Amino acid sequence: MSLSAHEFQFVSSLVRREASIVLEPGKEYLVEARLLPLARKAGLASVTEFLLRAQSPSGRQDRDSIVDALTTNETSWFRDREPFTAMTELVIPNVVKSRGPSRHLRVWSAASSSGQEPYTLAILLKENLPPGWTYEILGTDISTEMLARAERGRYSQLEVNRGLPAPLLVKHFTRAGAEWEVAAPIKKAVSFKRLNLAAPFPPMPAFDVVFLRNVLIYFDVETKRGVLKRIRNLLKPDGWLFLGAAETTMGIDDGFERVVTGRTSAYRPRTGISAPVGVTGKG
Repeated sequence: MSLSAHEFQFVSSLVRREASIVLEPGKEYLVEARLLPLARKAGLASVTEFLLRAQSPSGRQDRDSIVDALTTNETSWFRDREPFTAMTELVIPNVVKSRGPSRHLRVWSAASSSGQEPYTLAILLKENLPPGWTYEILGTDISTEMLARAERGRYSQLEVNRGLPAPLLVKHFTRAGAEWEVAAPIKKAVSFKRLNLAAPFPPMPAFDVVFLRNVLIYFDVETKRGVLKRIRNLLKPDGWLFLGAAETTMGIDDGFERVVTGRTSAYRPRTGISAPVGVTGKG
């Protein structure tokens, strides 16, 4: 049974208010599919019963679960490949050259979901930074459930099969029963915290690289503008921002310059920055 207009309005308003995510009409099937497991877990007969309970004064936990369920995005290891190729071939050589005195790299995975992206970045840096370099990666997400999974760092065989090359699996993971666990050196480099990208950010240090992939597509233009401005303020003057393939700063935040690298693009703070010769694309 599909959601009523009233039920969809409640859910879309809740998610808009709590996470600034826009659910347009036509997404009723998606909402119902995401909420049905919550209803079953609560021992209720239908999504309608679950939503009635969520709307009650004592339904705060149910409302939080709804937001979690509808802000959980698809993820995998080395997702889309090209941004990680750009990290290896362009970003890391540039950063190594400019950060020689500190020999330290700070990266932010701004929508880390269940942890595959920040751990991928940790593996990539472990494999490609010169000896003597250190790095730290912050993974943030609005979903407390996903953050708990990410911190645990354990994945099923099916999950590690999604994009993780076998040599890297053997090298950077250990068997944990039927699962694979991220090895201690990689896990130690990654920390996680809850953060709502659409709200003011807490104090954070400046980052060399920010991955904000496949998130902006869920926001309206004003929310996108605010998110990009706050991230730009946290990027080092010669830092790098990676967005999803369907996302751009163009027409939203003119404080970024687009850098074309291979089959993908990255973005850098515009003021006083010149991208490497042959790869600049004004945006």
